[in-house]
Amino acid sequence: MWKKQPFEPNREREDNSYGEPSHFSERPHRDFSYGRSPHFNENRGSSRPRASQVNVSMGDAESQPQTAVGGIREVEELLTKSPAKVHRVLFRHDSGNPKLYSLQKIAKKNHIHVQQVDGHILDSYALPNQGIVALCNEKELLSWDEVKTEFFNAKENGERKLVVVATNIEDPRNLGACIRSSLGMDADIILMPSKGMCGITPTVAKASAGALDKMRLCRPDNLEATISELKLAGYQVLGLDAVTETSLVDYPFEDQVVLAVGGEDVGLPPFVRKQCTSVLRIPMSPEAQSYNASVALSLGLYEIARKRIK
Repeated sequence: MWKKQPFEPNREREDNSYGEPSHFSERPHRDFSYGRSPHFNENRGSSRPRASQVNVSMGDAESQPQTAVGGIREVEELLTKSPAKVHRVLFRHDSGNPKLYSLQKIAKKNHIHVQQVDGHILDSYALPNQGIVALCNEKELLSWDEVKTEFFNAKENGERKLVVVATNIEDPRNLGACIRSSLGMDADIILMPSKGMCGITPTVAKASAGALDKMRLCRPDNLEATISELKLAGYQVLGLDAVTETSLVDYPFEDQVVLAVGGEDVGLPPFVRKQCTSVLRIPMSPEAQSYNASVALSLGLYEIARKRIK
């Protein structure tokens, strides 16, 4: 188990408003969440920039280099025409360029995570960059508006639906394994937050073993509100965490289920836990402290799938 902060030795600054960044806060350590210490990585997208615009990132050295698109005009085109491809946008700290401020507003309007970073970090991703770099997903994510009617009508139509919620997963191998298990266990869609996750990187695609191409991935504008809507529509909202007395084994699953798993070290975020019908514990030897997040999800999905897949 090991940890690696993004862009060490220099920390990124996560912005609240352009030019007024706040430093990353330390995450609370939890010994009993389902997960493991993260490998940090970003992502690349299917729309590749010119060769002169691509540099190897300062992320996980074991991962393939991500695709980063640098330049005001190039990033503006992405944000206006293909925002679902963009995982996050990095801006030069204190650049004073009003055009960058306008692009930040466009990114926030599309619920894309933005960050203020030092210039050398931008340069490590793309040259030239004009003070802005977009990091792109390997696969364009769906918006909730595109699919919500299907899931809202499921209970009325008597259709089984299984929605996976993945939060705080920073290890791309972990996320790829979650996608592979979700497809194999007949989940209908994976919902992910707009921040606090690794992107859909080449390593995610490799770890998914082809499942990424077939599994629907969705980034709602507001994940908390989306889970609340599904609960109001009659879904059973379940979380996986070791800190609970309710066992996963032979739990009475309903036909419409939301199954949520947390990420490395932090477990289920409070906004998910508070909406859960039940938080379920997976049986585990006392000699072990926790399951990997993707393993925990796989076990949870199997317990549901064995009652559904013939």
